[in-house]
Amino acid sequence: MDFFLSALLQGLCFSGIALGIYISMRIFNIPDITTDGSYTLGGVVTAVLLTHHLPGSVILPAVIVAGAIAGALTGLIHTKLKINALLAGILVMTALYSVNLVVMGRSNLPVISLPTLFDAVKLVADANQNSFYILIVFVLLITLLIGYLLKTDFGIAMRATGNSESMIKALGVNTDRMKIIGLALANALTAVSGYLMTQFQGFADISMGIGIVIWGLGSVIIGETLINWFSITSVWLSLAAVLLGAILFQLVLAVTLTIGVDPNLLKLVTAVFVLLIVSLPKLNFTKAA
Repeated sequence: MDFFLSALLQGLCFSGIALGIYISMRIFNIPDITTDGSYTLGGVVTAVLLTHHLPGSVILPAVIVAGAIAGALTGLIHTKLKINALLAGILVMTALYSVNLVVMGRSNLPVISLPTLFDAVKLVADANQNSFYILIVFVLLITLLIGYLLKTDFGIAMRATGNSESMIKALGVNTDRMKIIGLALANALTAVSGYLMTQFQGFADISMGIGIVIWGLGSVIIGETLINWFSITSVWLSLAAVLLGAILFQLVLAVTLTIGVDPNLLKLVTAVFVLLIVSLPKLNFTKAA
């Protein structure tokens, strides 16, 4: 049971990535590969500031700003230099590998002996259950903030930029600015996932972000499948579906390990699983007339 609870906790930690990819890929239709680098950046900034014994009130804003800067750089390269969004993300992600190494000073930085977010409040005696309650509150607050933003006039303009850029541009909205802000927001959320995961696993590693975009994309696709199945139109319910997708994705991988699949094949299983859930919405189960 503790194994599945741990998988659930990891799913909650990855919720920021799911929300970030939902914003970049589904709201703005931008395939942002910066995710791999900004996730690691969030973990690296968290670990370094924890080792300097800075309070959480400083660490979390620093992580958000760092992730936002990474996303904004991708947005600037894409909109101002007119470089393909995918290539822009790859360029920033590649640069972030060196940035993360320089900031951390080594390839791995443990924080297991340092006080973290999960030690800040003791609601119950069991450590995993205590982490679960803290993560639920944390993720709920983030989701409420993002949901509120998307319901404002500014958020509606962001969504309209992705749906019909020419129309919203005709209304006087600066679409380049919207894309830059959207990518900054998406990568800030991704960095927050790195912030949570570093404290949960007890270390930051230079390779922790490799392939993480696949996990986020899988979570979003599961969420979108739920949205389509239940014909969800509400922004709040859509965000909830994406969060549920992140948790379900992690639980499926946990089940995969419990049935005896070699952990070395986990990346292969992840790729196959994402392929299946990408294909699922496109399958037509109705008989041809």
